[in-house]
Amino acid sequence: MSKNPLKRVSVRYEGYVQGVGFRYSAVSLAAQYPVTGYVQNLSDGKVLLVAEGDETHLLGLLQDIKASHLGQYIRSEDVSWGLGTGEFKTFAVRYGY
Repeated sequence: MSKNPLKRVSVRYEGYVQGVGFRYSAVSLAAQYPVTGYVQNLSDGKVLLVAEGDETHLLGLLQDIKASHLGQYIRSEDVSWGLGTGEFKTFAVRYGY
């Protein structure tokens, strides 16, 4: 078994996170890491980010999001961790609710 199994993190960001370029900025930040997944607006006004990769890279991405200009729009975040599935090929914006 691999020492670093593929991890998945799901984060629901709450605050003024829609209409501020959140998704596109998240994709740009994710491009700096070997991670896959998506970021999507939700019908309740939150933004969902689902990413898979090495835990160190995922933690770096989440830290970069909060440290970027996006951090000022985030009021709270609900983070959950699990095992990755390997289902994603890239990290991109997912459209629709």
